[in-house]
Amino acid sequence: MFVLLDSVWDPNPKSGKQRVPRPHVHNSGWVQAPGAEILRDRSRWDKEVRPYVVGVISRFRNDKRVLLWDLMNEPDNDNPAYKATELPNKEEVALQLLKQEWQWARSAHPSQPLTSGVWKGNWAADKDLTEIQRFQLENSDVITFHSYDQPEVTKRRIESLRHYGRPILCTEYMARPLGSTFTSILPLLKESKVAAYNWGFVNGKSQTIYPWDSWEKEYSAEPAVWFHDIFRQNGEPYDPKEVQLIKQLTNRGPSVGAH
Repeated sequence: MFVLLDSVWDPNPKSGKQRVPRPHVHNSGWVQAPGAEILRDRSRWDKEVRPYVVGVISRFRNDKRVLLWDLMNEPDNDNPAYKATELPNKEEVALQLLKQEWQWARSAHPSQPLTSGVWKGNWAADKDLTEIQRFQLENSDVITFHSYDQPEVTKRRIESLRHYGRPILCTEYMARPLGSTFTSILPLLKESKVAAYNWGFVNGKSQTIYPWDSWEKEYSAEPAVWFHDIFRQNGEPYDPKEVQLIKQLTNRGPSVGAH
C-alpha cells in the first residue's frame, strides 16, 4: 500500500541530501509531502502535485503487487513539534488538496481501491465527524484507520466503522507503553476479521523505539520499553515471545526459530 501524500512531521521538506537524524528522537528526519510552501500555494497543485499522483498511479494501476493506494496520511495532523511553522488553516487547505487528489487518482483509472485513513476523534456518529473525516470515510473504497489505543478502545473504534459496509484495515497500531501491544491487539484484530499492520519493523534511522515525547523529553539511551519496532539491527527480536505470537496468529509457524 503506497502512501502518496503525508501531512505528518516537518512541513519544510528540501530536496537533496537529507539531514542526519537527531539522536534518540522519534522520526526526527520525517518530512511532509507536500510541505507548507506548496500546500499554501494552490497554483502549484495542478503543476507539481497532480503529475506525480497521476503518473505513479497510472504506471502501477494494474500491478497486482499494489494492494491499494493511501492518498494522504493524517491530513488533519497539526504536528505539535512543528506547530509554529504549520499553516494556521492547514486542515481546511489539506481537505481541499485531498479532494483534488481524489479526482486525479480516479482519472488514472486504478484497478486497486483508494483510501485515506481516519486517526483521531469519534467516528461512531455522523454528527461527531469533522468535515475531513466525513470525506475520508464516504470516499474510501476500503476503510482504513489508526489506533494506538488499548484493546477496549480499539474494539469500539472498529465497531464504529462497520456500518460503512466495507473492508476495514488498521494501518497503524502497536505502541507498547500505551497498551497497544501485539499481545493485546493482534488477537482482537484476528477475531474481528480486521486486516492490519503495525508501526515499525527494524530499529533504524527513524528511531521509533523512542516515544513521541522524545521531541520534548531528552533520552540518552535505549528506552526500557520500546515504543515501536520488532527487531534489532542484527536481526534479533526485541521480544522473542512477540515474534512467536505473530507467527502463531498469522499461521507462519509455531516457534521463533522456524524458517
